[in-house]
Amino acid sequence: MWNKGFEGWYFKHQLEDDTIALIPGRAASGAFVQLISAAGSRQFDVPALSVDAGVIKAGKCVFSAHGCTVDLPGVSGELAYGPPTPLRADIMGPFRFFPMECRHGVISMGHTLRGSLTIDGTPHRFSGGNGYIEKDSGTSFPRSYLWLQCNDFAAPCSVMVSIACIPFCGMHFTGCICAMIYAGHEYRLATYTGVRIHAASASHICLSQGRLLLKIDITPSQDGHPLRAPVRGSMSGVIRESSNASIFLQLWDNGKQVAALRSDHASFEYVPAAPRSKGAKKP
Repeated sequence: MWNKGFEGWYFKHQLEDDTIALIPGRAASGAFVQLISAAGSRQFDVPALSVDAGVIKAGKCVFSAHGCTVDLPGVSGELAYGPPTPLRADIMGPFRFFPMECRHGVISMGHTLRGSLTIDGTPHRFSGGNGYIEKDSGTSFPRSYLWLQCNDFAAPCSVMVSIACIPFCGMHFTGCICAMIYAGHEYRLATYTGVRIHAASASHICLSQGRLLLKIDITPSQDGHPLRAPVRGSMSGVIRESSNASIFLQLWDNGKQVAALRSDHASFEYVPAAPRSKGAKKP
């Protein structure tokens, strides 16, 4: 039995209007693979999950930075990934050295795809599409957060934003990690680099840092589909993810606009803070 909290990987595959993400993982409640697309979500329990030299084996499925082989009830196929695009440094910055409730990692901001998946007899072909890979580990997802990822724009660009309520040393603070690769440049806006969070809602993100200003307008396609989420090491929680949200992203550097990009294929999760009851004390 895995008793070290949870860990899970997020493998996203997208071509035009078709998006399928596969999430292998393990927790105190067992090993699993989750699937989410615009059509819905599915959860599969698997006998075991192991990791060896970057290769994840979850039941009969195999995942790595080079591709995946999927063999699940009603879902099968093989996908090969082109060279990954890693970030220059760990997205957690200095926080990677501290015990955290949830630790985030970006394995590839973007890569090409080749191959297909078949779901209930319907083929989903992804050759020529875009991929993305990240990882989470720890004990629980934040009690409130937003997460957005997209690498399907008219110009080559990949962006990931996460803003969350973070417990740390007996207190809580709102933390931010954001990475964007555009026109051959990596932009990093984060708590540890001095980001200011001006807005973080279900419809709008606004961040500034030094000379940089990033704005993202969001229109989720629907309320999203349910995914199991970790709570104290067990996959007993539920969050919802939209796999085809519409976004308009704008980036300025020293007052000059360097990007104005739209996409209808962003992945988006939003978990608002629970209403504070009367008389409740701040944490």
